[in-house]
Amino acid sequence: MSSRSGSTRDYGTSSQQHHSASPPAPDPSDTETEGLIFYHMDLYGSKERFDIFPEEPSGRGDRSLGDTRRESAPSSEKVQHPQEVGYDLEKEVAELAKMYGLDEDREKELELLGGRLEKVESRWPPARTEKAGLQGSLYNRSKSSSSVKDPSQSTKQQGLPDEASQGENQSKARADDEAESSTWSRGGLSSGGISDEWNSQAVSEEEVEEEEEEEEAADVFCSTCKIPIRAFDKLFGEHKDHEVAQLPSAVESEKEEIHKNMCKLEEQIAQMENVASHLEEIFITVEENFGRQEQNFEVHYNDAVQVLAQKYEEQLEALGEEKRQKLEALYEQLVSCGKHLDTCKELTDETQELFLENDKAEFMKAAVTMVDRLEEFLKQEVNLELSTLPDFEERTIDVSEVEQLMNSINAIPAPCAPVINPQAPNAATGTSLRVCWGLFSDDTVECYQLCYQPVSNERHRDGQAEHILKVKETYCTITDLLPNTQYEFWVSALNASGISPPSERAVYVTAPSPPIIKNKKIQSCENAALVCWESRDINPVDSYTVELSKLTDEENDDIITESIVGIPNCEVLIHLQPTQKYYICVRAQNLGGSSERSEPVLIHTTGTCFYLNEDTAHPLLAILDDGFTISCDELENPECDLPVYDNSFTRCIAILGSLIPFPGRHYWEVEVEEDTEYRVGVAFENTPRHGHLGANNSSWCMRHIITPSRHKYEFLHSGMTPDIRITVPPRRIGILLDYENCRLSFFNADIAQHLHTFNSHFQHYVHPCFALETPGILRIHTGITTPPWTALP
Repeated sequence: MSSRSGSTRDYGTSSQQHHSASPPAPDPSDTETEGLIFYHMDLYGSKERFDIFPEEPSGRGDRSLGDTRRESAPSSEKVQHPQEVGYDLEKEVAELAKMYGLDEDREKELELLGGRLEKVESRWPPARTEKAGLQGSLYNRSKSSSSVKDPSQSTKQQGLPDEASQGENQSKARADDEAESSTWSRGGLSSGGISDEWNSQAVSEEEVEEEEEEEEAADVFCSTCKIPIRAFDKLFGEHKDHEVAQLPSAVESEKEEIHKNMCKLEEQIAQMENVASHLEEIFITVEENFGRQEQNFEVHYNDAVQVLAQKYEEQLEALGEEKRQKLEALYEQLVSCGKHLDTCKELTDETQELFLENDKAEFMKAAVTMVDRLEEFLKQEVNLELSTLPDFEERTIDVSEVEQLMNSINAIPAPCAPVINPQAPNAATGTSLRVCWGLFSDDTVECYQLCYQPVSNERHRDGQAEHILKVKETYCTITDLLPNTQYEFWVSALNASGISPPSERAVYVTAPSPPIIKNKKIQSCENAALVCWESRDINPVDSYTVELSKLTDEENDDIITESIVGIPNCEVLIHLQPTQKYYICVRAQNLGGSSERSEPVLIHTTGTCFYLNEDTAHPLLAILDDGFTISCDELENPECDLPVYDNSFTRCIAILGSLIPFPGRHYWEVEVEEDTEYRVGVAFENTPRHGHLGANNSSWCMRHIITPSRHKYEFLHSGMTPDIRITVPPRRIGILLDYENCRLSFFNADIAQHLHTFNSHFQHYVHPCFALETPGILRIHTGITTPPWTALP
């Protein structure tokens, strides 16, 4: 029996046994401890150890010595095989785990302890082998003692007297003591006591044990305490109830956490770098704004100085002009006064001379004249007031303009020119455009002025735009435009100080109009279709896109199965799946984007479909509204004077169907009247328009002729026909064109009867052809699935 506390191992043997005549049934929980006294391991390294096991007489000791040696054989084996200690240790750990209720976590604990046990076994010191063997012997002895701990019960069960069993037990105990004493003697110990050398060795071994335990590396991680620990500490230490994890997984977890934090740190670094970059930009912007404001101040100061100098010059010039006018007025008045004064002096002198005249007669003559002169002179008014005042008009300089300039120094400057963006993809429809621009400055802008006009060879004389819009944002959607048309745009920024210069002009183009599919020009067969359309725009487009939608009976809805892009022309040959229904629509593409879808057309891939080419029709041949019925009312003069096309038949009243450009088998039917003469078949594009069908090597046809005796049928090619008699006149003729097998077959579709087959190598694709030789009607049926009875052997 053993007990464990921490990592210290205690072993003990039973020295006393208590017996009673009729002992009560032992409690299972007390079977391991009842009657046993445990001694600390230090007792085996001191003299007190021999006080526990007193010496027995030599006889008894010698008598039981052999048995004791035989019992101690397992201990010797343990000494020779230290790896078995690891096994016992593991077993002991399992027992302790069971005792502490750790059975459920036993597998996990053993997994954590696996490396620990191997490490302990590999590091077991050879110097402790004998001591380990001794302890193992004592441990085995303790177990054997505990197994016979209740001799009275065992004796009672066997029916033996208690005294006999007690004597045997005492003799066995003495033999065990003697054997143990002998074992200690073989280990280098004397039976008389423990020397000081052994005491020092035991102490040194304990110190080495402690140092080794300290040196043992941690192999698990305590998630509660956040520290690495040993597995034993989890089982028996203070970390017993803590959550632990394997050290490698804990390391990986911590690495991941550190990596996450590093990522966050890198993000913060990137953010701080962005902030620093933004701050640098702000610094540069501050310098630029300072430079602009300084330049603005200088401009306003120069303007103010210039205005003041101009005002000064104007006032100074006005003041000089006033001075000149005053001086001229004074000078004129002074000259006038001088003249008047001279006249007065002259009259005075003459008057004095007259008084000196002695001759009275002469005096009287001169006096009369003098009196007249004086009266006339005195009648003149003399202006004695100053013509002008010496004071000047008070003049003040009008500084209102200067004040306005000074006040405008702190006002915002006029903005710089915006930059208009090029046209973005999908920014246009057939009638609208989205125009965007930007202002790469910190100028204050109240609104923008967007100007545009269509691009044309004829420029406006005055250079003005046809349309002007004012918007608040840096984008604008212009509507009511023409499809597939180029427009040029330019924009200016406005604020309280004025308007900026206009931006560079950018050309935008609207998307095209939806194309128009020519329904009557569509050709198809079981695995392909030829679709034609026309553009509604005056200007050419870049390309076309055809979209296919297969119609399903289950959902009865459109499913886009294919899109064919980059089609340069207004027709396309599309490969389809047989016996399906497709909706086909077309979009036009240009730099501005894609147009809306055209009106869809429905195509059945159940058989061959073609149309009748009106350009080849004879003038007397009419095509009814359904597009597949031809008629002729009169045949008196086939070569009439009606207008004809260059490609029309002129002699034979015939018409060609559209070209069948699909390889493979093609089938259609012609409904005829019994009393009508006709020709039906196929012909090359270059078949002569002034001849009859079947009369040349470029056409193959079946001809019906009514004779007085019978209905005659001919199968003509190059004017030749085989001798074939048909007893049942066909009302519905089936025609099978097989490009691959080089065959053209005719059938009576009503009775599934084969009439004739041409075996000819068609070097080119052919046109269906139809002709009337008497007034009547032919009805053409297309899109028919090829009947199985048309297959020829």
